[in-house]
Amino acid sequence: MSGSRLLALPARVGASLLSLADQVGGMTLLLSQALKRLVPPRVDRYELVRNLHRMGVQSVPIVMATAAFTGAIMVIQAAPLVERFNAREFVGWGASFVTFREVGPLLIALMFNGRVGANNAAELGTMVVTEQVDGLRALAIDPIGYLVMPRIIAMVVMIFMLTILGDGVALIGSIITGDLLLDVDPRTFLASAIPMLGPWDVIAGLIKSAIFGLMIAVTSCYFGLATRGGAPGVGRSVNASVVAAATGIFVADYLSTFVLG
Repeated sequence: MSGSRLLALPARVGASLLSLADQVGGMTLLLSQALKRLVPPRVDRYELVRNLHRMGVQSVPIVMATAAFTGAIMVIQAAPLVERFNAREFVGWGASFVTFREVGPLLIALMFNGRVGANNAAELGTMVVTEQVDGLRALAIDPIGYLVMPRIIAMVVMIFMLTILGDGVALIGSIITGDLLLDVDPRTFLASAIPMLGPWDVIAGLIKSAIFGLMIAVTSCYFGLATRGGAPGVGRSVNASVVAAATGIFVADYLSTFVLG
């Protein structure tokens, strides 16, 4: 029995690699089809505005809460070292640098993926299994321009804007926590953060957020449109979308850290 399982292992690995290649190829093809709709622009304006509000404005409360606790956690994690080496003058720089460049965009993207990406995959998957997408094609309406493009643009734009908002909220959370926990005056906090942070530290985090937004958008749209098997298939698509996008976010974060410095 163990021998047969061992012999079947290469087949399972090969099947997994083929499935991964199929998914990556499908997402690449979907992205290329979407980019073609940009020249000239073929995007439904009503759908774009609706998605900007639904995906961005309605995500503000959860993003603000995530960012506030992210900033506070950075200070809490630094507290033992600050107390040990009496390095209060570096609290502002340390918390801000890590939050702006890495932790803030990453956590906001994961939260965005769980809320917006999962909902988008479920919505498109439901439209596929109820044959609404086929109905659009029967009416000579391009599903890519009508459904996919507004969602991709909305996700990239809104996660970029939400990261800017999150950076500000995280900074406030760090200042409040530093004052309450470490007795670091807000003026001391800002005096150590602002001079030592360069514009690129903020810009690099925002570039990462746009990359994460594109990853979430393409992944959720692909798995949503690839839904098969009725209502259970919608659940499988949502699960696959969230897992694939989260994995892609970490891979993109790893690669972009090397590129952006």
